[in-house]
Amino acid sequence: MLVASHALGGKAERTVSHIHIPDGVLPVWLWATGWMAALALVWIASAVAKRTDIRRKVPLLGVVAALVLVSMSSEIVPIAYHVNLTVVAGVLLGPWLGIITAFIVEVVLALLGHGGVTVIGLNTLMIGGEMVLGWALFRLAVRALGRPRVRWATVAATILTLAVTTTALVGVVALAGGGSAATRETGALDPASLQFADPFGGGVFSINTMRGEVGAAPVAGEAPAPGLSVARFAAVVYTLGPIGWLLEALIQAAILGYVARVRPGLVFAGALAESGRSLPSHEGGQH
Repeated sequence: MLVASHALGGKAERTVSHIHIPDGVLPVWLWATGWMAALALVWIASAVAKRTDIRRKVPLLGVVAALVLVSMSSEIVPIAYHVNLTVVAGVLLGPWLGIITAFIVEVVLALLGHGGVTVIGLNTLMIGGEMVLGWALFRLAVRALGRPRVRWATVAATILTLAVTTTALVGVVALAGGGSAATRETGALDPASLQFADPFGGGVFSINTMRGEVGAAPVAGEAPAPGLSVARFAAVVYTLGPIGWLLEALIQAAILGYVARVRPGLVFAGALAESGRSLPSHEGGQH
């Protein structure tokens, strides 16, 4: 995920939600549609979750949501990327609780000032989509590779999931069309030349996703840097993205590999599987 910042009334604000676009940038029809779709999806997820022993899973949901919040607030500076752990969340919680968790995370981030309120719906769809897709791809990968290769399954599921959702992010920016400026940091990558600079020598850049110009990241009190076209924005995203995908895949593989070793039921059974049975704390054999 790339970090976005913008200026409203001269005050710079940084967002860490998955779609890094603040209030006042996206057209009303787009963010309103996102809100309606997200609320409908959360309502369906809640209805499905109520059919299970959801009370037993509330502590797990809280822990996973907190983990996602912390990870999304931690930036890998040179590439302006935030680890989000959505595949881990999807695998541990399952698709329905994952969607509920995505909505909770995005609301909390917005209340803390990390992102716009209007884009909570779109952000929920993005984060929830990552959790659901990551869960599905992980299960397919485990079936193909076997339980002993859970880390490789996680790497494959994470990279494929983030590639899909990154493309969706570019699609949202394209749908937004023209409008107000939305400045997005690109870390040490110069979006004009697509070359990396020394991040410790002032080589931090930003782009404007709506106006088509590029420049160095602004300092406090200065006007936001101009930006570049959607095509150039996509080039920047797909240059930085694979680096972040690989880093995140390794982190999530380490997490799920450990959980699969100490609590295999959480990883392989799914949080909503067979609610009448308790998940085992230990199972024989390496998974």
